[in-house]
Amino acid sequence: MGVPFRFILMHRLLSVCTSNKKPNSYVSIFVKSRRNTRSISAASVRYNDERGDSSGSSSLSAKLTSRQALPSRRRRHLSPLERISSLLPQDALSPEVMQLREQNQDGTINQDSKPEAFTEDLDVDTDQEIDARKERNTSSLRHEERQQAILPGDSLLTFGEFLMAEYRKKKRVEFRKMFRLQTGACLQSSWGFIQHDDIAGRPAGSFLRTGRGVPIFIRRASLEDYVLHMKRGPAIAYPKDAATMLLLMDVTEGDDVLESGSGSGAMSLFLSRAVGSEGSVLSLEVREDHHRRAVLNYERWRTSWSVRRGREWPDNVQFHNADLRTASPLLSGRGFHAVALDLVNPHLVLPTVVPHLHPGAVCAVYLANITQVVDLQEGVRCSALPLLFERIIEVPVRDWMVAPALQKDGQYCTRKALSPDEDQRQDDETDRETRIEDDCSPAFGTVPYIARPHPEQMSHTAFLVKLRKYVQ
Repeated sequence: MGVPFRFILMHRLLSVCTSNKKPNSYVSIFVKSRRNTRSISAASVRYNDERGDSSGSSSLSAKLTSRQALPSRRRRHLSPLERISSLLPQDALSPEVMQLREQNQDGTINQDSKPEAFTEDLDVDTDQEIDARKERNTSSLRHEERQQAILPGDSLLTFGEFLMAEYRKKKRVEFRKMFRLQTGACLQSSWGFIQHDDIAGRPAGSFLRTGRGVPIFIRRASLEDYVLHMKRGPAIAYPKDAATMLLLMDVTEGDDVLESGSGSGAMSLFLSRAVGSEGSVLSLEVREDHHRRAVLNYERWRTSWSVRRGREWPDNVQFHNADLRTASPLLSGRGFHAVALDLVNPHLVLPTVVPHLHPGAVCAVYLANITQVVDLQEGVRCSALPLLFERIIEVPVRDWMVAPALQKDGQYCTRKALSPDEDQRQDDETDRETRIEDDCSPAFGTVPYIARPHPEQMSHTAFLVKLRKYVQ
């Protein structure tokens, strides 16, 4: 049986080290060699020590300990809480961060205690706690309300405007409702009720507690909130699709836009805001009940806006209960910078629309399924219309959850500090030049964060087709 090659190599290296007067160069070679030769370098050092040559062993020990001195020169990556708090001025830090910093400096951190920023209102407070909190925060709330009320362009909540009420629990929205602030009315929910009279006169973005002590967040309803929560007849054009259609049509202030398929009035509101007081929107709806619903939703938003802003929303939308295929008298003598179609068979109205569309302008079509897109293409081919199919897109929106990591028992996860033995064992398994060293002192940002897509995602809504008119 032949002798393995590695034993022959070990024998030759040992013989060279024992015969050479300057073993330091070979020792450095052994240190830089692979891990399977570490035992050889150690053997050579012991042999030199027996011979009384201490220069080689001291040089080798200096090289070996230089690796262990890396933690003093390197610092591990900071946690998100440490990194962000180090960039903020001292007077801008919250009390919980200052408390965690003091605990970190003392070297004692209570794992059972949670930062105040991470606590949740999981239990309903007692009446004594509610009264004590009210007495403690009454003066500060009044001072904040006076400060916020005097900001330029700001105003307190007033009767007649639409508001949004939200309650979040464990980072999830458990209750959300849009309502109009009215005298003597009451906001009811499964977590208690709040009188509208208690909401009026407060600044927007306030927390009010119900009779059961549950905090409800009150804010003004945006146009997106109003469109999603208003009473509707047919399906609406969702804000994500409406915003993309406005970009495709390149609608600006002062444009004249034609809309067919008013529906519940969602797209009409977005077009009204885009064209401004100098522009106009002509909206047609073939069904009478949908026409009435669109007009009612439009007027309700204008009324709430005038109460909120102190000035009127532009009355720039003309609603008509008519079929676009037979509405040539309404289009006579008019030209449009853009056209928005939300119809089942849009290819049937294109011969009426295209002559009134400016050259180079865009007609955006809102279609529910892909078969309608195919029918639209065939309709354009059959009628020989001067239209280019520029884009056929779908607008996905993906919500994400970014929050501190929670265990199954509801407690927050904490980073476990590595012991010196575990740290040394991990260093042996990884490359010494690229490893990350941990500090000896515990970090105050011990709660790790997780990021994952939200379990409730919006599914498919529509396909958007961009048609552009060209000159033959």
